[in-house]
Amino acid sequence: MAETEAQLLLGVGLIEKDTNGDALWVWCYPSTTVELRDLLLRKCCLTDESKQLHPFVFGQCRLTWFYVVTTEVPDSSALKKVTHFSIVLTTKDFNPEKYAAFTRILCRIYLKYGSPVKMMESYISVLTKGICQNEENGSFLSKDFDVRKAYLVGSIKDIISQFGMETVILYTALMLKKRIVVYHPRIEAVQEFTRTLPALVWHRQDWSILHSYVHLNDDELEALKLCPGYIAGFIDSEVSNRMDLYDVYVNLPESEITISQQAKEAMTMGKLHKEIGQLIVQSAEDPEKSNSQVIKDISLKTKEILTSLASLTEVLHDNEKPSLNFEALKQKRFPPATENFLYHLAAAEQMLEI
Repeated sequence: MAETEAQLLLGVGLIEKDTNGDALWVWCYPSTTVELRDLLLRKCCLTDESKQLHPFVFGQCRLTWFYVVTTEVPDSSALKKVTHFSIVLTTKDFNPEKYAAFTRILCRIYLKYGSPVKMMESYISVLTKGICQNEENGSFLSKDFDVRKAYLVGSIKDIISQFGMETVILYTALMLKKRIVVYHPRIEAVQEFTRTLPALVWHRQDWSILHSYVHLNDDELEALKLCPGYIAGFIDSEVSNRMDLYDVYVNLPESEITISQQAKEAMTMGKLHKEIGQLIVQSAEDPEKSNSQVIKDISLKTKEILTSLASLTEVLHDNEKPSLNFEALKQKRFPPATENFLYHLAAAEQMLEI
């Protein structure tokens, strides 16, 4: 177990806001790059003009996950001249509950001792042993936090009850590895919604497509554009004008989903989509069904579609992945929208002969 922690944890950092109202990067272990430090200062709410406190935010940029816990300093603390501070963890993996729990322990240690040295001891203990035990500050055990649990935290039923049949647009976009942008002015709403979406394509169990907190910053957008398909969360409504960033735009406060002009052809909806949409809605409306059962229902439908696609493939060269036989697809005489979807799905699953 300890070995995997050593592979997953990248670093810890500390940002403080002093009585003059300045937010400064104070300390980190091990060292960090200027780019990463700037990114983390941007994500930390202490540098935000609006002065709103966000106890916990998380996201990803260039395959580095960041988790930021921010706390107000009570008068009784060992910290003088500091009003607030944020502790930042960077890791290689998605697991918000795990890293929020660990970061909150580090916060309590820092509040008590007012020095990063004690924090670093706990960090190194988790890095090497996967555990930090601290009577009054709580104990943390890495292996209590299974990643599959993190995948199932959000409520897929809430998303379906908000968007109804239109959920199939999100499903189709994810199946085809399209670029989804989600907007809401509250970062907590953005994070909860975006982290749940990859569960619609459970067969991939791929949360690396999630970028739950992106700023309209050149560096971040450049990194985002390198990803073939993604789910990106923004709190700046200006993002709706950035047609270069999305195939599907979700305006959460208005419950509106828009398909961009360039994605309309691949995202044409037909009989199959209606079927999938009805299955999604029916499953979610069943009060007896848990979120994981709804995810399972959708996943079974996906497997059925992938099986039917696999039956239309052939292996053209030894040791190569099967690729779509376009003639076989044509002969099936599917409705045009279904044929179109299967063709684009084959492309997304790398089943097209180049």
